[in-house]
Amino acid sequence: MRLSFIITTTILGLAAATSARADDLKVALIYGKTGPLEAYAKQTETGLQMGFEYATKGTMTLDGRKIVIITKDDQGKPDLSKAALAEAYQDDKADIAIGTTSSAAALANLPVAEENKKILIVEPAVADQITGEKWNRYIFRTARNSSQDAISNAVAIGKQGVTVATLAQDYAFGRDGVAAFKEALAKTGATLAAEEYAPTNTTDFTAVGQRLFDALKDKPGRKVIWVIWAGAGNPLAKLQDMDPKRYGIELSTGGNILPALAAYKGLPGMEGATYYYYDIPKNPVNDWLVAEHQKRFNAPPDFFTAGGFAAAMSVVAAVTKAKSTDTEKLITAMEGLEFDTPKGKMVFRKEDHQALQSMYHFKVKVDPNVAWAILEPVRELKIEDMDVPVRNKR
Repeated sequence: MRLSFIITTTILGLAAATSARADDLKVALIYGKTGPLEAYAKQTETGLQMGFEYATKGTMTLDGRKIVIITKDDQGKPDLSKAALAEAYQDDKADIAIGTTSSAAALANLPVAEENKKILIVEPAVADQITGEKWNRYIFRTARNSSQDAISNAVAIGKQGVTVATLAQDYAFGRDGVAAFKEALAKTGATLAAEEYAPTNTTDFTAVGQRLFDALKDKPGRKVIWVIWAGAGNPLAKLQDMDPKRYGIELSTGGNILPALAAYKGLPGMEGATYYYYDIPKNPVNDWLVAEHQKRFNAPPDFFTAGGFAAAMSVVAAVTKAKSTDTEKLITAMEGLEFDTPKGKMVFRKEDHQALQSMYHFKVKVDPNVAWAILEPVRELKIEDMDVPVRNKR
């Protein structure tokens, strides 16, 4: 079977390649192909292509129309992202857009979708505001949000008799994440003993680590420091070097892409919750993705590969149900839509169009023959296990 992926890459200000025909079903992918989030963007693109291939049984056609993916690099910059999305809707006549990698760029894109009255499926940006106060009715998200990350981690480690302290970066990502974590942790019966926030460029965690140890060391029962951190700094390794075990203190954090999981090899037995790890979900979609990705790239699929795949599956499910790419018909079809993904079932919640989905409670296992820490499943945290708040005041 010959598969025809047509990918036209445009540079802002230049016309799109002419390979797309008027009757093609055009899907624009806005992503940070260059810039700090390049690794995430590349995974999203691979997953999107493979997802369309799987969902259309290799035909790359939908509703009798050939699927054309139009890619646009926004470099993770909000102004470029807005221009790229507007160009996709207006010049390229994209039926649906998907993106983008950076949360700041994704937030800039929300009004563009509303102005053009076109669907934007947000993948993989996670900021709560996207389906919260900045949301509009043209926005759907297959990516998990910050609350889902935080709540799943609280559910994974929280229970009666557990005392937790948190360490986060001192800006919106860290503070919002801890706020959602605290809200969920309170429902588990666990106790929160302390919160610490450090500047994003912190490299010396000695003082903050000592304060966290002091807050926990005399507490009875299980004691855990939960870390929410993005980018450089590696507070987990620095805290581990300070020997929290002498006080019976454990460390915990969420999952990550495989290269980042290499750092978790120094933390055998650590527990947390993750969005995706290729060996955890057991379903036909993930079986195909893992086998096919391994065959093509000699590596397993990663975090954002699964996300791009899910976005493609949602498009196929939506257009199939709506029997159209008309925006109003798509919105009607997509509100409450259930669709299959490598993670199993996702559901677009009617109230805010956030995809409700499983997350995975894991325990770190170290194998010297594997370059990264293996995330062994403890349990699947299903949609009904997580009370994800609606934050859009619709």
